[in-house]
Amino acid sequence: MDIPRKDASRKRWIRRILVLLLLVITVPAITIVLWRLEPAAPVVEFSTLWPDSVKRGPMVRQVRGLGTLVPEDILWIPAVADGRVERIFLKPGANVRTESVLMTLTNPQLDLETVDAEFQVRGAEAELADLRVKLESERLNLQSDVARIQSENLQAKLQADRDAELVKLGLLADLNYKLSKAKAEELEKRLLVDQERLNIKRESIEAQLSVQRSKIEKLKALQQLKRSQQDQLRVRAGADGVLQEVPVQVGQRVAAGTVLAKVVQPERLKAELKIAETQVKEVVIGQQAQVDTRNGVIPGVVSRIDPAAREGTVTVDVRLEGALPQGARPDLSVDGTVELERLDNVLFVGRPAFGQPNSTVSMFKVAGDGKSARRVQVKFGRSSVNTIEVVEGLQVGDRVILSDMSAWDSVARIRLN
Repeated sequence: MDIPRKDASRKRWIRRILVLLLLVITVPAITIVLWRLEPAAPVVEFSTLWPDSVKRGPMVRQVRGLGTLVPEDILWIPAVADGRVERIFLKPGANVRTESVLMTLTNPQLDLETVDAEFQVRGAEAELADLRVKLESERLNLQSDVARIQSENLQAKLQADRDAELVKLGLLADLNYKLSKAKAEELEKRLLVDQERLNIKRESIEAQLSVQRSKIEKLKALQQLKRSQQDQLRVRAGADGVLQEVPVQVGQRVAAGTVLAKVVQPERLKAELKIAETQVKEVVIGQQAQVDTRNGVIPGVVSRIDPAAREGTVTVDVRLEGALPQGARPDLSVDGTVELERLDNVLFVGRPAFGQPNSTVSMFKVAGDGKSARRVQVKFGRSSVNTIEVVEGLQVGDRVILSDMSAWDSVARIRLN
């Protein structure tokens, strides 16, 4: 027989209340704990990362630029006159001397002008000879007149002296003496005038001959110019070196001033580096530089800085001071660095992928056990090509990841495998 329990209902309500209270307390607690838990850190393969340790000591600040080797002395050979390329004797790469003939041009019009200039000179010289004969003949005629008047003047003076003696003796009328004397004076004046005319004639002859000689000199200069232009149709190197370019072809018509060839001296080269316009502000003439030709490193000195920027870069010329390595030649691609300054006793690390000078960036610092890395804020200072100064956020010996970690920007910690 069943005996009813008087407290069963009460106990059942108590259990229900306890369960409800347990749920009210446990569920929020679990929710809070789960909410505060960090998401699972992503796993990154450590071998794919680029780590580096923070160091303290001297740091050399440098800027880098790509560039090419170019000759210090370049001789551009232009066409002196219009012409057509008849023949090319040497190809680029050939060693040339000053008198080496590179090519020949033809210009029939110039040949005709040269011959015409020669005949003009001959004609002018013939005119000079004819003029000299004519002027000399006129001078001799005038000189003959002077001699004749001089003789007549002498005779008139003698006759006047004779008449003066006869007048004294009373053998001649005084009027005849006066006539003889007047004639002698007239002839003396005519003699002086004709002598002056003779002197003027001599000066006139010299002036006319000088004019003709000047004309001949002008024609000879023109003739020499034409001969020189004709001779320069045989295009010569003009200097010892290497023929680098011949931008024309056989049969091509070229105008005066057209570049026919380029001669360089390969043993005298300089480096033209293209440095970013944001980094070139600290580069000055005289700074030390290093030029890497992939076959050796050559020391140098900054010798020129282009005043204008082109396509985001500034051209910096580096004069090479060391011996050129084997294989160095014009237009060879090189990699150059310019030394800006040397810093002593600074905290520095390898330059990260997105590390800019005087900026604050977040980086992953590797934990001591090397199994994880946590994001930290790092303040940078001055930078170099491969290193950058650490101002705040890191200590000596800290290991940081320099690789591009933009794929994990949303996490503060990663696990390293």
